[in-house]
Amino acid sequence: MSVLRPLDKLPGLNTATILLVGTEDDLLQQLADAMLKEDCTSELKVHLAKSLPLPASVDRPRIDLIVFVVNLHSRHSLRNVEESLHHVDATFFLGKVSFLATGAGRESHCSIHRNTVVKLAHTYRSPLLFCDLEIEDFRATMAQRLVRTLQICAGHVPGVSALTLLSLLQSSENPSLEDL
Repeated sequence: MSVLRPLDKLPGLNTATILLVGTEDDLLQQLADAMLKEDCTSELKVHLAKSLPLPASVDRPRIDLIVFVVNLHSRHSLRNVEESLHHVDATFFLGKVSFLATGAGRESHCSIHRNTVVKLAHTYRSPLLFCDLEIEDFRATMAQRLVRTLQICAGHVPGVSALTLLSLLQSSENPSLEDL
């Protein structure tokens, strides 16, 4: 079993790489395209994967941030993310993993309850973001936020580390488990 580790590869000079993992090819591609349109002082690389593990490749760049995308309308999407999490080294969860839940705007069509994803993110001590990626303005805003987070995770923002960002996000966004 191949486990993805944050320090498997050396960092590229002024390069920031994000891995979007999810079953929704079209939505992931649209999010990737929106991210690439953002102003970024770093060379931005966006990789898409349906699931982990990634194929073994010497050409694969170092991954600075992994975003697991869960479509709340698909139980398959949630199962895919849960299975992929087993292929991520624990050190990635020190600020270099986020969860993104999409489809919450049409709650009547959801086959996964929001609390299920909240508990998953809480279990892995990782930030959870909600965004309806089908709506262009929301997608553009999320792309902007992910690019900024990626720059921090890649070490391109002086004075702010991925771990610092994680502690700020957890204290401000994630409810305590008792609230669930």
